[in-house]
Amino acid sequence: MQTTEEQDEKNLVSRSTVIKGVLVQQSLQAIIAALLFLLAGGANPHDVHAAAHAAAGGGTGAAASACRHIFQFATAMVVMDTWQYFMHRYMHQNKFLYKHIHSHHHRLVAPYAFGALYNHPLEGLMVDTMSGAISFLVSGMSTRASIFFFSFATIKAVDDHSGLWIPWNPFHVFFRNNSGYHALHHQPHGTKYNFSQPFFVFWDIILATYYMPQVDHKNEDKQK
Repeated sequence: MQTTEEQDEKNLVSRSTVIKGVLVQQSLQAIIAALLFLLAGGANPHDVHAAAHAAAGGGTGAAASACRHIFQFATAMVVMDTWQYFMHRYMHQNKFLYKHIHSHHHRLVAPYAFGALYNHPLEGLMVDTMSGAISFLVSGMSTRASIFFFSFATIKAVDDHSGLWIPWNPFHVFFRNNSGYHALHHQPHGTKYNFSQPFFVFWDIILATYYMPQVDHKNEDKQK
């Protein structure tokens, strides 16, 4: 949707600064996640028992375990979306928070993939890290299951900020919250819309902040 040249021209921060910011945030998240997992006490005993039962040939146990994991993932997705929507929207409405914290992320007017987690460290803690911790605790998933959930959430966030509209991208097929949807939010005229992240759009629809952009495909080939 944006060429590399357009990204460099529109964005208010250099790529090297973005890389440094992302590395800082990922380091902080790794430390906090390690502490959280230690406090959570490792694997969920119920998951260990279910895995042992399934390995011994318990088909019913395997089906129940799969259903439980699906429910936990769905719960975590809804909890994460809820926390991030209201925190994200509040950071736009509160002028102090926007000016001193959230505006860092909006220096990327034309976002790209590795800028997905470029934030002020406080925003990284308040929005990304807190939403992850709360969704992990509320869903009741094991630390092992959380590896898959957080990997999926990170890949989804990277795709949403990629600035690419790739045909048959599964994220675009199954999620209305995608790269085109989020790209509009990064434009000066779109900052009052599309606060939802990283999975669904139901809060935007319910609270009348939903706007579906018209995706410009003309630059697809230029970015390849």
